[in-house]
Amino acid sequence: MLRAAFAAALATAVIAQSPAPAPSGGLRTLDLSADTARQVIVDREPGQYLGHPTTVLLEDNRTMLVVYPKGHGRGAVVMKRSEDAGRTWSERLPVPASWATSQETPTLHRVVDGRGVKRLILFSGLYPIRMSVSEDDGRTWSELKPIGDFGGIVAMASVVEARTGPGHYLAFFHDDGRFFTAKGAPATPPTFTVYQSRSTDGGLTWGRPTIVWSGHEVHLCEPGAIRSPDGKRLALLLRENSRRRNSHVVFSDDEGKTWSRPVELPASLTGDRHVGKYASDGRLFIAFRDMAANSPTQGDWVAWVGTWDDIVSGGEGQYRVRLADNHNRWDSTYPGVEVLPDGTIVTTTYGHWTAGEQPYILSVRLKLSELDAMGR
Repeated sequence: MLRAAFAAALATAVIAQSPAPAPSGGLRTLDLSADTARQVIVDREPGQYLGHPTTVLLEDNRTMLVVYPKGHGRGAVVMKRSEDAGRTWSERLPVPASWATSQETPTLHRVVDGRGVKRLILFSGLYPIRMSVSEDDGRTWSELKPIGDFGGIVAMASVVEARTGPGHYLAFFHDDGRFFTAKGAPATPPTFTVYQSRSTDGGLTWGRPTIVWSGHEVHLCEPGAIRSPDGKRLALLLRENSRRRNSHVVFSDDEGKTWSRPVELPASLTGDRHVGKYASDGRLFIAFRDMAANSPTQGDWVAWVGTWDDIVSGGEGQYRVRLADNHNRWDSTYPGVEVLPDGTIVTTTYGHWTAGEQPYILSVRLKLSELDAMGR
């Protein structure tokens, strides 16, 4: 049974603050949107909406996979492979027939079980959440099958290795009442719930979800997980879908057993679908859709560069980077982020990159050292 009482208590724990102004002050804002030499078109099809990609970089640091739907969130899932760390991409690859039935944003993750068996797992959400598995680095896949009698939105937005044992993982997603059960319906007032599910067998099976947070004063969703540099703490960066507040963050110091109350993030980290990785120097690079109030790049693909301590303390960070100009008020940027051994960051997403055309998949390459040179 879900922890309804715990959820009700947490629903009242949101800090009521007014949205911060657009990113400003001491934060440096850099613009790479016109630097086409950094851009790689991953896929583009005239008249066809391509959106919402997820990427995985394999252990050889050269092979990269990307999956995305033919449509806004829902639609047949497409997969491509790069053998040169994202500089060039294959044609669309054969995938299981069930991938054509995907009802929601697909997400792709690398997991390893306690015996060292490596897997790729692909999730497709709404009710029920389904999963497809590959044990040969994406060459062949199982059909999509339900992972349990529950559903959700953007499943699984994040998957992180848990420190509770070998092959243990935590997966995070959200729902607004419509899809968690077979007979779901929106709550009145609208209520959002962030869930976590745990696997102890390297991602093959997933436990009944438990609640991280639930409430209606703000609509927190699309959890983006980041672990502290010392590995002892987890943070979830959360989209605020009602647009009444900035994005929020919650923390866990016990591998997801309990979570802190949500706290607003600064405007510089306010947006949708945060995906972050550590660079080699310990700084964080977090890509997302800019949704900060009054931001001149609202709706665009942006990234934030800062430190873990900035997230904990509410600091603005070091840089905010416009990666590409989205010719739409909001529709863009569910990103993948990969970091190569030489410090190159390869980030990939969808957007309306050409005015008047359907969205397509674009990748941008950069190094933090290049940003540092620009920011001097």
